[in-house]
Amino acid sequence: ARAAKEADKHKGGKSQLGARAAGLQFKCPKCMTPMANYNLIVQHMEAKHPKDPVPTIESFN
Repeated sequence: ARAAKEADKHKGGKSQLGARAAGLQFKCPKCMTPMANYNLIVQHMEAKHPKDPVPTIESFN
């Protein structure tokens, strides 16, 4: 009985890849890097793609 409880405890793993992917809803239109929110897109565009215009938040909806 104890071995069965231990096996159930370790079943399924602890991966958070699915939750992480669900949280990254925005993508840079230039390089397709996933981001968590619009503010990160703005920072990313200013730092990595300074010559390109920053897209409006409406363009992501």
